[in-house]
Amino acid sequence: MIGIFDSGVGGMTVARAVEQLCPGFPLVYFGDIARTPYGSKSPETIIRYSLRNADFLLAQGCELIIIACNSASSTAADTLRGQYRVPVLDVIEPATARAVQVSKNGRIGVIGTRATVKSGVYEKRILAMAPESRVFSQPCPLLVPLVEEGWLNRRETKMILRKYLHPLRTRQIDTLVLGCTHYPLLSPLIGPRIGRRVSMIDSSIEVARSLNDYLSRHPDLRARLYRPGAESRFFVSDSTEAVQKLAHTIFGRAITLEKNDV
Repeated sequence: MIGIFDSGVGGMTVARAVEQLCPGFPLVYFGDIARTPYGSKSPETIIRYSLRNADFLLAQGCELIIIACNSASSTAADTLRGQYRVPVLDVIEPATARAVQVSKNGRIGVIGTRATVKSGVYEKRILAMAPESRVFSQPCPLLVPLVEEGWLNRRETKMILRKYLHPLRTRQIDTLVLGCTHYPLLSPLIGPRIGRRVSMIDSSIEVARSLNDYLSRHPDLRARLYRPGAESRFFVSDSTEAVQKLAHTIFGRAITLEKNDV
């Protein structure tokens, strides 16, 4: 099994991308909705939550873990890799590599939670790959709660997005990294407000591509994990009607969410 965890429902965009790009690999998903968002928490708290989430996924028999949360990826990925023997993939590395590949003028914008932006991880990794690039980061702390509430097309959400994105528009970026797996759900609103000529990098799609590449390079693991027809399971630490609706929106089908406060 492939394990995926996130602070809430945003990581379901990663699960959906994995289903589409890596069919036949059953998943175990855990969304820590009771403690979302992680982006406003201290690094110590994020690491503690991430270790607990990973322990839960390993207990379900997972042999590979994807951190589908940018805040946890930027803060806890190294700790998890040092703690566990299973492969641990994060959403940041594939997104930064794609941003560098796509950008033509080297002016790259990043939107994310406070924790992700404060970590500087996107800027460090982009500049390590392309030292001549300019990286402009914008924290967007209100977006995760808005997504979790299902406010995907509300006037208030559009107004907040316009305010967050305005500083990046003035920087003349040509590439925007959606530095949170919740944000692809807002991409229909983000696109018109950042500019049609700006390429958006969806970290959920990029990590699914990275997973496919990793499995191709590790055929023994791929053979063990490949189970066509096996059902995926979706766990959450809390559930609301809004969460149920969002899960249906993301997958385009009814999803059974099993409550388990790990």
